[in-house]
Amino acid sequence: MNLDGLDGFTVEVPSWAYGNSGTRFKVFTSPGVPRNPYEKIADAAQVHRLTGLAPRVSLHIPWDAVDDWADLRAHAEKLGVRIGAINSNLFQDDDYRLGSLCHPDPVVRDKAVRHHLRCLEIMRETGSTDLKIWLPDGLNYPGQDSLRGRQDRLGESLRRVYDELGADQRILLEYKFFEPYFYTMDIPDWGTSLLHCLALGERATVVLDTGHHAPGTNIEFIVMQLLRQGRLGAFDFNSRFYADDDLIVGAADPFQLFRIMSEIVAGGAHRPESRVNFMLDQCHNIEEKLPGQIRSVLNVEQALAKALLIDQSALATAQRDGDVLGANEILMAAYETDVRGALADRREARGLPRDPVAAFKASGYAAAVATDRVGGTQAGWGA
Repeated sequence: MNLDGLDGFTVEVPSWAYGNSGTRFKVFTSPGVPRNPYEKIADAAQVHRLTGLAPRVSLHIPWDAVDDWADLRAHAEKLGVRIGAINSNLFQDDDYRLGSLCHPDPVVRDKAVRHHLRCLEIMRETGSTDLKIWLPDGLNYPGQDSLRGRQDRLGESLRRVYDELGADQRILLEYKFFEPYFYTMDIPDWGTSLLHCLALGERATVVLDTGHHAPGTNIEFIVMQLLRQGRLGAFDFNSRFYADDDLIVGAADPFQLFRIMSEIVAGGAHRPESRVNFMLDQCHNIEEKLPGQIRSVLNVEQALAKALLIDQSALATAQRDGDVLGANEILMAAYETDVRGALADRREARGLPRDPVAAFKASGYAAAVATDRVGGTQAGWGA
């Protein structure tokens, strides 16, 4: 079983996955939850130490704000990880009630732009190259604002940010088809995100969040199209049953995850030189947080391993010959292959535990941090 295509493949984990989170009704607390960004990074480093797959940690501003960014960077590097994407926050300020980058008031738009310019400064101080923007702007009522006017304002605001990018920096522009607004979002789909990225320039790319689509959407088709245009910048991997559920990736539909990774392999985007950033965007409300992250990165690796087993030559022949069932059978043969033993062997050969989840449970790390992290305020959603 040839899994050489896994070499160099990594998954970025989010700092917020290690804090307390919950539903609109309740935020559940857990012992040992980090109290600051340093402890979040320490937890993320454990995931990388056990899996060898997660060398980067996404930060969220201002949730992860510190006084000394160089010190936080050094802390991460000492633990064997580094700072990944910097995520801006446009959804927790009263001024943004009617929008941020799209707001009709230029004073509010200027505030939102300045927040992103500060994020660019943080990127320079931490070594990050990716500014990830999820725009929560939208409308609840027809006629509430000009649809076209909001797109014009958005384009102008994004341009101000884009023009301040450093030579090694890029924008990752996310989309979401509903929530928090319900008549329309200002970036509701991948096409709108792509149009803005094309207008901005080569260093603007699209983020595909697997939970941000209408039911029945063919996500692998979107992956293919963005790869064709060279504009797939990153994934936010998670899983959903109904909407933006932020569950462990692969939990609801592992076959969908495989289909997505099949298009990734077909386009060569699993290789580091593609610069597609595979990231998690999940919250762990009722499950343990570190095992949840470990399971997630392993699920992505497993889906990629299966995708690498597709006999591309035989598949191309079947497709050319119009062998409908034969082509499908080739795809399904890869999906139905049990790769768990081969992946465990590969981990062992690299000096990693065969079963990272079991190794974490046996490590005593959870009990140690529950004892050590007493006092202070636990990190949580929005903090």
